[in-house]
Parts: sequence; structure tokens; C-alpha cells
Amino acid sequence: MSVVVVGAGLAGLTAAADLAAAGVEITVLEARDRVGGRTHGIEVAPGAWADGGAAYLGDRHTELHKLMAGLGLAATPTAMDGGSRFALGGGEKTRAGRFPPLNAVALGELFDLLYDLTARVRPDAPWLTPGAAGLDAVTAAEWAAGALRHPDARLFFPLFLGEMMAADPASVSVLHMALYLRSGGGIRYLNAFSGGAQQDRVLGGAHQIAERLAAQLGARVRLNRPVRAIRQDGGGVSVHTGDGEEHRADAVVVAVPPLLAQSIDYRPGLPAPRATTATGRGCAVKVQLVYREPYWHAHGLSGWSVSATGPLLSTVDDSPPDAGAGVLTGFVTGAEAYRFAALDPAAREAETLRQVGELFPGLPPPDAVHVSDWVNEPYSRGCYAAVFGPGDWLRLGPGLRTPHGRVHWAGTETSTEFFGLMEGAIRSGHRVAAEVLSSHATLWREP
Repeated sequence: MSVVVVGAGLAGLTAAADLAAAGVEITVLEARDRVGGRTHGIEVAPGAWADGGAAYLGDRHTELHKLMAGLGLAATPTAMDGGSRFALGGGEKTRAGRFPPLNAVALGELFDLLYDLTARVRPDAPWLTPGAAGLDAVTAAEWAAGALRHPDARLFFPLFLGEMMAADPASVSVLHMALYLRSGGGIRYLNAFSGGAQQDRVLGGAHQIAERLAAQLGARVRLNRPVRAIRQDGGGVSVHTGDGEEHRADAVVVAVPPLLAQSIDYRPGLPAPRATTATGRGCAVKVQLVYREPYWHAHGLSGWSVSATGPLLSTVDDSPPDAGAGVLTGFVTGAEAYRFAALDPAAREAETLRQVGELFPGLPPPDAVHVSDWVNEPYSRGCYAAVFGPGDWLRLGPGLRTPHGRVHWAGTETSTEFFGLMEGAIRSGHRVAAEVLSSHATLWREP
């Protein structure tokens, strides 16, 4: 039996590794000149790496931990010792912990409302949630305008949503927001460092996971092969790349984000779309400022900050644990990510340095500034994950994992467990590999 896997991110490579271990003939086609998808390593000092893409993991990410252990990779804690900086309209302030200097009652009401929404959603099938049609028809911005009474809650809500899911409230449906928060382990878990989903990073960078999986697969992984068309006939399936290559197989796994999957030409055509005009890009840009050491520690600061205005809506200390460099990572999310991504490099850097100088007075100029623009990345179409807009879950959800003949689907967006996270991608890879083996059992079990 032979299978072509489209996409060499965590989902595609996990599926390929499982299938190869079962004796299946595998070919992995990747559009980029690297593996890893929405994980991406940036060398900030000789032998020291930061994550330009997906980075964090927690103890509930069990499949990710298993995979890392099998690949000889370890986790390192996310450093959060020291005070936090806030710029939320009343001047810059330093506070212990991460709770912002806003009205506590108003934020409590906001989170109570969000808890109620997440408790209502059916995580295995969001489109079957009671009242799903109403929840899926309304944007998070429209919901907030009607539900949030206090200005502090209205100020904080888009910042929270940007941090959690890289979404502009005007682009995401309430049903999708609730599913994302529920599937990731709940609001408290998703938002937490110690004991939560952001507790650890991969020592040496998350990009190593895909690189080590690809190394095990060897020449079966082929780069610079964007897939343009998939054709099915009575004898199998053919996958066509942009440079005219054709790859014949018994089945294909499409493990790319929905907007990319939708752009492939399928014959016969898909019975249901992979994305609609309402489906958006996860709007995130990561900015890494590299210093010789984490100088903010000398000022009693953790490196964590939250700002009401951009470009950096939050920052975190991503310094390598061996102190080979100090790395302050800034997150540009939501609508601000589109504005920032449209600037020329000099303007991006100038805005970043101005803001960091206000947030962390006394820092020397950084040795380097690295920008990972996921908004305009052609082979991701956004990050952390696709954003399902109004009507998307009802239209896309029922067919999200349903095979189209010999075409099977993977990717974090096909997982209602840990949707949008590395854990979700890996779980989808395991699921689709088992599905392919089961669906085409007579082919791969023949002597």
C-alpha cells in the first residue's frame, strides 16, 4: 500500500511516521524549503534557538510529550519570575503576577460569561451544541458589545482573545471561540504558565520535533513541492505538484490548514468545502528581540507585559535556559497583526523598539530583531490556526474529518481536542493514520 502525505508539519509527519511503521510506502510532499509547518526555529545565538512559531506545552499535552520522549527531546520551564508590566491606558505600571490593573469585578464578570459559553459547547461536535446556529451566527465582537458592560472588560477582551487564539473578535464566531477555549483545556488551563498550557517549551526549540521526524523518514520527505491538484480514479489517486510532478498512491492524507486545503483542485470535487469566505487566518506576528542576557531580570521583571496598544500586545521571556542570550518575544495579534505586517521592515523595527523602550526602561538596544510574519506566510495562511468565522462550524464541522474517497484529512483544525495547538496536530496525525489503515485494510494486509 502507498500513501502520499501533503504537508510536513507536525500532523503530516506524525501520520507519515505511523504509516511507515506499519509498512506503508510513504511519500511526504512539502511546499516549503523546510519541514515544521507552523513551528519554526530562529537561531538567536550560536547553538541557541527561539520559537518563531508554536512554542508552548503543558502536562495535558500527553501525545506531544510521548513524541518528544521518543525523539530524545526534553521540556524546559517558561520563566515567569519577577514583576509584570502593564500599559492599559493609565500609564505603564509594574505589578506582581499577571493579573492586570483593571477592575477585578468587571474581569470576573467577563470570565464568568466565557466559562458559561465554554461549558455549553459540545467539544466532540460543536455544530450539535444546543443553540449552535445562534452561537455560530454571531461574532465575538458582537457578543462583547452586548454582554460586556464595564469599559475595563471591553478593553481587556480583545487582548485576551488575541493572546489565546490570535483572533480578531470581529472575525471569529462565538461558537468557535467557545470551542477553542474548551478544547484547549479550559480558560484557566490555557491562560496559565505554571500548571497550564504555557508551562514549558521544547528545550532547543519546537522545530526539532518535525526535523527529527523528517530525519527518520529520510528521502521520503520531499521539499519545495506545493500540491496543486488531487485526482481520484478507479485505480487510486494521483497527486500533482506545481512543477509538474505526479505521484500515484492508494490514498492521500491532506495535512495542511483549511485555506490551503481549499485551494487544491480536487477531481471529483469536494462534497463540502474545507474553508469558506468567512474562514480567516490566525492573525499573529511574533517578534523576537535578542540581547546578550535577559537584562529585565536585573530590574526585577519577568519579561511579561500586556499593552492596550500595539504593536506588541504582550511580551514574554523566551530566553534559552543556558543563558546564552536574552530573548524577549512580543506577540502582535488580532487586527493589529494585519496593520503591523503591512509595514516595511524599518517601520516594524522602529515601532517595536519604541514600545519596548517604554515598557522596559533601561534596556540596551537589542543585538537583533527577528520578525515571524504568519499573516502573510503563503504556506500557512495564518497562525496559530485558522479562525472559523460566522457560519463556519455549522457548514464545515460535519465534514471536517470525513474522508473524500481516498482523500483523508489531518491538521490541528481537524482536532476538536486541543484545536490550534501542537497537541491537536499530533493527535490528528495519529487519528488519520489509523483511519487510513482501517479504510484500506485489504491493501496493506495483503501478503
